[in-house]
Amino acid sequence: MQEKIIEFSAHKDYLKYKEEYPKLIKSSVPEWFKKLEHTIDGKTVKGCVPFLQTLISGYLLTLPQDFHLKHNIVGNESISTTLDASTEIDYGFNLNIKNRPEQHTGDQIKDSPHLKKNNSLFVNKFLNPWTIKTPVGYSCLFVPPLNNVDERFSIIPAIVDTDTFKLPVNFPFIVNGDKFPVLDTVLKKGTPYVQVIPFKRDSWKMKIKPLNENNDIWKKGKYWLTHLHNYKTIFWNKDITWK
Repeated sequence: MQEKIIEFSAHKDYLKYKEEYPKLIKSSVPEWFKKLEHTIDGKTVKGCVPFLQTLISGYLLTLPQDFHLKHNIVGNESISTTLDASTEIDYGFNLNIKNRPEQHTGDQIKDSPHLKKNNSLFVNKFLNPWTIKTPVGYSCLFVPPLNNVDERFSIIPAIVDTDTFKLPVNFPFIVNGDKFPVLDTVLKKGTPYVQVIPFKRDSWKMKIKPLNENNDIWKKGKYWLTHLHNYKTIFWNKDITWK
């Protein structure tokens, strides 16, 4: 299989700091998952390859600097949400980090679950220093780190045709208002916040048909012949690697 290249580029003055570069997401598997054991007498998600693949597929972006987030806080006789960067950094158009408000009004996501969860307030946006390039015909899915999201906030998922879009992708995010009706917190530099999963764009056509029962019975029978790692040993496709 021919390797595909995904490029992350930023302004040279940002690169010289050598901090918070994009990295393989498999390098940030959460500690709680690492500590799990999977045995015959105590089966856990540690033995679930489909779950594991969410933790090791793609690349990870981390916050480039500290941000002070205040959400649903009364001030100046109104309720507001603010996001203040630790310092102003602006080395030019390609860097795309500035200590200035970047928000979307609630009307842009009117009646959506996102707005309700965000306490119907402005939606803040992280400015991202990285421009992402994929080969022709490939796009990127941007999601909160799967099964490892920060409990305080999460970006709004999106798909971008990164083979043609030659600017940094910025990330609006919502606050977890279900858990934090009011929030005053510092989002530390290095906090994981975006999982990047490149994929090939293809056209698909849906088809609905009866199940091939004989084939399914054979698979299920073989699947249950062992106690552990059934999916891993029979079905898991290990051809895809992330470098």
